[in-house]
Amino acid sequence: MSKMEVKTSLLDNMIGLGDMVLLEPLTEESFIENLRKRFDHNEIYTYIGSVVISINPYRSLPIYTPDKVEEYRNRNFYELSPHIYALADEAYRSLRDQDKDQCILITGESGAGKTEASKLVMSYVAAVCGKGAEVNQIKEQLLQSNPVLEAFGNAKTVRNDNSSRFGKYMDVEFDFKGDPLGGVISNYLLEKSRVVKQPRGERNFHIFYQLLSGASEDMLKKLKLERDFSKYNYLSLDSATVTGVDDAASFRTVRNAMQIVGFMDDETQSVLELVGAVLKLGNIEFKPEPRVNDIDESRVKDKNELKEICELLGIEQSVLERAFSFRTVEAKQEKVSTTLNVAQAYYARDALAKNLYSRLFTWLVNRINESIKAQTKKRKKVMGVLDIYGFEIFEENSFEQFIINYCNEKLQQIFIELTLREEQEEYIREGIEWTHIEYFNNSVICDLIENNTNGIMAMLDEECLRPGTVTDSTFLEKLNQICADHQHFESRMSKSSKFLNDHSLPHNCFRIQHYAGKVLYHVEGFMDKNNDLLYRDLSQAMWKANHSLIKSLFPDGNPAKINLKRPPTAGSQFKTSVATLMKNLQTKNPNYIRCIKPNDQKASHIFTDSLVCHQVRYLGLMENVRVRRAGYAFRQPYEACLERYKMLCKQTWPHWRGKARDGVEVLLKDLQIPAEEYSYGRSKIFIRNPRTLFSLEEQRKRRLHGLATLIQKIFRGWKTRTRFLLMKSSQVTVAAWYRRYAQQKKYKKTKSSAVIVQSFIRGWKARKILRELKYQKRCEEAVTTIGAYWHGTQARRELRRLKEEARNKRAVTVIWASWQGTKARRELKRLKEEARCKHAVDVIWAYWLGLKVRREYRKFFRAHAGKRIYEFTIQRIMQKYFLELKNKTPSMSPSDKTWPARPYLFLDSTHKELRRIFHLWTCKKYRGQFTDQKKAIYEEKLEASEIFKDKKALYPSSVAQPFQGDYLEINKNPRYQKLNSLVEEKIIFADVVNKINRANGKGAQRIFLLTKNKFMLADQKSGHQIKSTVPLAELTSVSMSAQSDGFFALRVKEGTTAAAKGDFLLNSERIIEIITKLYRAGLNLTKEKIQIEITDEFLVQFKQDKVCVKFIQTSPKNGTTASCKRKNNRLLEVTVPSP
Repeated sequence: MSKMEVKTSLLDNMIGLGDMVLLEPLTEESFIENLRKRFDHNEIYTYIGSVVISINPYRSLPIYTPDKVEEYRNRNFYELSPHIYALADEAYRSLRDQDKDQCILITGESGAGKTEASKLVMSYVAAVCGKGAEVNQIKEQLLQSNPVLEAFGNAKTVRNDNSSRFGKYMDVEFDFKGDPLGGVISNYLLEKSRVVKQPRGERNFHIFYQLLSGASEDMLKKLKLERDFSKYNYLSLDSATVTGVDDAASFRTVRNAMQIVGFMDDETQSVLELVGAVLKLGNIEFKPEPRVNDIDESRVKDKNELKEICELLGIEQSVLERAFSFRTVEAKQEKVSTTLNVAQAYYARDALAKNLYSRLFTWLVNRINESIKAQTKKRKKVMGVLDIYGFEIFEENSFEQFIINYCNEKLQQIFIELTLREEQEEYIREGIEWTHIEYFNNSVICDLIENNTNGIMAMLDEECLRPGTVTDSTFLEKLNQICADHQHFESRMSKSSKFLNDHSLPHNCFRIQHYAGKVLYHVEGFMDKNNDLLYRDLSQAMWKANHSLIKSLFPDGNPAKINLKRPPTAGSQFKTSVATLMKNLQTKNPNYIRCIKPNDQKASHIFTDSLVCHQVRYLGLMENVRVRRAGYAFRQPYEACLERYKMLCKQTWPHWRGKARDGVEVLLKDLQIPAEEYSYGRSKIFIRNPRTLFSLEEQRKRRLHGLATLIQKIFRGWKTRTRFLLMKSSQVTVAAWYRRYAQQKKYKKTKSSAVIVQSFIRGWKARKILRELKYQKRCEEAVTTIGAYWHGTQARRELRRLKEEARNKRAVTVIWASWQGTKARRELKRLKEEARCKHAVDVIWAYWLGLKVRREYRKFFRAHAGKRIYEFTIQRIMQKYFLELKNKTPSMSPSDKTWPARPYLFLDSTHKELRRIFHLWTCKKYRGQFTDQKKAIYEEKLEASEIFKDKKALYPSSVAQPFQGDYLEINKNPRYQKLNSLVEEKIIFADVVNKINRANGKGAQRIFLLTKNKFMLADQKSGHQIKSTVPLAELTSVSMSAQSDGFFALRVKEGTTAAAKGDFLLNSERIIEIITKLYRAGLNLTKEKIQIEITDEFLVQFKQDKVCVKFIQTSPKNGTTASCKRKNNRLLEVTVPSP
């Protein structure tokens, strides 16, 4: 807790009283008025000591947010205002820190909010316990089991739109850290009669309406159903739709919840097929068919409905039709077949529908338990949550209400016993004298119902087992004889004369005065519902079904397991279950939530005093308050008491240095509270009268006002002094900064003036030196300039003289050259004229000789020129074609399919033949290079191509990789010398693989060895211990996915020695080579091909269980390698990155 956080208490800012123990005066009227006052201000929770009273608000309240969860987390029970989270936190911390098993008992009428209260408890525990992927998965499965069970076990009644029609007790198991490990659910007495008949204004179970509303058209077609509710006799139409309930959305929620809990797709489909079959059973009608002995025999009217049911359940139509028309009775070695009349046929149909749905619900509970059960066998801490039907009083009460009210009597009995025991144990633990408390003990009512000799349930079972004519009336007569003198039993036909003229008590009824009030029960149907008989012909017909789930639901239909012993009745089964539940609850530390319904209209803001008063009475809340207030109304640990009231005494304020008890003694003595008003326990102070506590609270309130004024005064003085000191410090700082600024400014001004003076002096000196240097330089330059001018004049005079001499000499040379040129040109012209005349004569003579030759040759040339030109042309084309083909010949690789283009059309056949011959020649050359070892490698590669090409995504990347076989070099590596000595045969393949563990999906490294006759798995760490040896003759098939992963399953033949441990699920980067070598070795050994199955979902046998391995593609962002995770007991999920 942070230093600035202030502790609060349920005594602070209370609306009414948060704890009824403090109510003064304690009357029924003041009790109801306190509840009303808190309800009107949205305070729906109130305490009676450690018991929580919860009033259903019939609307959403903002008191269940994550912030509220954190507010009540790890806080004392009485530290904050009353809330269901406080009780859940107290129970969870007692389980985690004190190692005490807990149970939370949630009771109340139908519609009082028990189911919602159990959800809130579970959600709070899930929020405050540990985190982690596996823990979160377990929490999610535990929470998601609720929607599934509600869909199949809840229904709309006149009092509640989501009434639980079964009892549920969930044991949530935790480890030593308080993290959930799993859970176990127990169900009690599903109201299966609702399947075939519902009272007016009520509905059948939710799943029927959700399926018809939310299923797709394709699914409905497969289930042979229609969306219209009016098509089904088992569905009541006056309440088919419920305001504010979306059945289609609920169906999607149920499907998603079943997937999270761990149901496989085929299991979900099987469950929905059974639900559809139950719906269609109600549409089967019968007609009488007279026989020769004047006995009517029943026959099915419309056989289309029967046909569709048989197709759904996989039953032969004739078998089911006969079961509806005949009944076989077995006695010792004899079998007697009797016909059923129409009434008996309808009874058989309804009995089948009820049994089918009831057994399906039990299977669902067991299947959920299988998924959520704890995997470890270590000792576990347990928290039980009981959500069971509330006390029910209807206009017509039958066997179901009798059983439900009996269960509530037992819960009330254990509540009183445990509350008294807890109160007595606290008094003894604290050393306070215990005084006996008078209260109503309902054990006399429980004995009336459950007594083994003359109890109502015992007499009901006795009537069911008695031979002869047995009816509901004979059962009532027996009750009138045996229970007539019981003070809580009333019947008009009993010996007691006081009920003879009671017209509110019909002749066919009896009345029991329960702790909650008097309830009138109609005996009609008691015998049938208690017998709960299903004709053996029907159970045998169900067992013959091809539907796997149906077959498992009716094991009693197996002819090989016929048991002539009568099955236990429904009442005796429920009595045994309740006894087991009571025994279980007594071993745990109890926590109570008492739910109250404020009105019958299911409306918010309405508080009906009479209805609430009735519930307060039968829940025994007033007795509970009296038990808590027996002797002392309020108790509190010394530390908390001293912390709250220490400001009332100068000696304890502000800090008490001694023990907390000594401080409380000083405090109470200083306040002059009479000694008879309190007692000191070992760790708590006990206050007898609530007025004493209220007096302390009033004094504390006045003292807090005074302390607040003192704190304000001290704070204002401190604030003013602090402000003055701050201003003084600020003034000193400002003055110091200003003086600094002024001195800096003065220094900068002086420095600037000095720099200016220095610059002027330096400039004057520099200019003076410059003038002197310039004068000296001018004098030196004047002498140089005069000398240069004189030398230039002398040079120009000499140049003029030389030019004049050269000009005279060149004139003579030019004239002589011009004359020589003229003579040469004249000679050249003459020579050209002579040569031209001579060439003309040679040309004319050559033309003449050519003309003569052409004239002589012309006749011969015309006769053979065409053929010769053609042959010459073809020869030249062929020569050119072969030369070009020689230059463009492709490589010698057989895989090179290139070939030069055809130049002319007439060479097409020649071109193709040459290409074929060249390919054959290159192949022959290439084969000539192969050794025997290389030929074997290529044969394996060819086998791998036939198995995996276009089937396994990993295959293309393995083509270029050569198959080495022994990657570990077993023969050479000294580490594996001992392992090599254990293997007598030649090793074909050796490499390290990962063997997948079914429990968590993680891999353990193993050495995979393959010989001609068997394969082995050895320990990789030790390098010499062989874990498993499987002959190849016992290997039946290999399964893998079509993805780019290395997971594969080796299936072993059932019944063999190797099959004891189940199949092998392995992972290897060289899966292509392993499977190819396995396939070839098995083929060589057994002459039979091993079956290779490539699919993205397959089953693997692990010892006694079958687990589904499912492959899912994910984006590369989630990783570049395939990984395996356990989703539940039946599913391993492998995520493969998409390419």
